[in-house]
Amino acid sequence: MPEYYRVGKLVNTHGVRGEMRVIVTTDFPDERFVVGQQLYIDDAAKTPVVINSVRQHKGFTLVTFENYTDINQVLPFKTHDLLVADEDLQPLDDGEYYYRDLIGLTVIDQDNQVLGKVSEILSPGANDVWVIPRKGKSDILLPFLNSVVLNIDLDKKEAHVDVPEGLIDDAN
Repeated sequence: MPEYYRVGKLVNTHGVRGEMRVIVTTDFPDERFVVGQQLYIDDAAKTPVVINSVRQHKGFTLVTFENYTDINQVLPFKTHDLLVADEDLQPLDDGEYYYRDLIGLTVIDQDNQVLGKVSEILSPGANDVWVIPRKGKSDILLPFLNSVVLNIDLDKKEAHVDVPEGLIDDAN
């Protein structure tokens, strides 16, 4: 059974001809939101849909799906996520990673001390931030920058980092 990854959220219908408003959450919108691309609705059945049209409108991506031509057909999809199957993921260049590959990595600092495991990744702006929870202490929020993350070994599920001075606040 394939795994699925979120690429957008269907936030509303648009008009009466089955068009839907999408908030895109993928780093690859030009690959995911093209005519002919198969995606899946995050419902109990993982309903497959094929994009029939795509256009931009007021900060949203508007899509229609093949064989869905009426608002009443797509209304049940409102508020559901749009997914891509792992088999449809594109291979990445060296130094690029899918979030799924980074979640769970053991993070080791410059002194060979294990800081913890990446539990989630935040995308607040210029760079991603790894969240590394610690028992009895505040989470480490580690910026995903080349100067901080020195090496990632996916086979060993490890990341070696150089923690900037003052980043870890053990007082809390």
